[in-house]
Amino acid sequence: MPGMRCYPEEPEPMLGGNSSKKSKTSGAKVDTLVGHDTEIYGDIRFRGGIHIDGVVQGNVYAEGEGDAVAIVSERGRVEGELRVPNLLINGFVAGDVYAAERLDLAKNARVRGDVYYHTMEMAGGAEVVGKLVRTDQASQRFLEHQR
Repeated sequence: MPGMRCYPEEPEPMLGGNSSKKSKTSGAKVDTLVGHDTEIYGDIRFRGGIHIDGVVQGNVYAEGEGDAVAIVSERGRVEGELRVPNLLINGFVAGDVYAAERLDLAKNARVRGDVYYHTMEMAGGAEVVGKLVRTDQASQRFLEHQR
């Protein structure tokens, strides 16, 4: 649904976090929607914003400049790696995550894989089974081009 605006549940701030600061993922413009009854087998390359309520068995890559946003909702599931500058996860991801700018892990986030991020906010209840690696943006851009 082109131009659809999506307002996901705002991630709870990390202990000591600044909840008044808005992230790029809140109120993000969604150009692509993977519905809750949809399963995609294969990689997705997108520009703008993507909201995943269904299942993606493949990698999810943002194309173009660093303003792309991906949202994996509470019902969403990605089995593959995510390479997106701005990312909100509130569902399940089995694969490595690369967020060149910002990563928000909401309370229902479950990540099984290594997480590479520049800035991250993690809500109570979120779970990561893997390494958390903070990188500078230049390193992230290099990692993004290694796909």
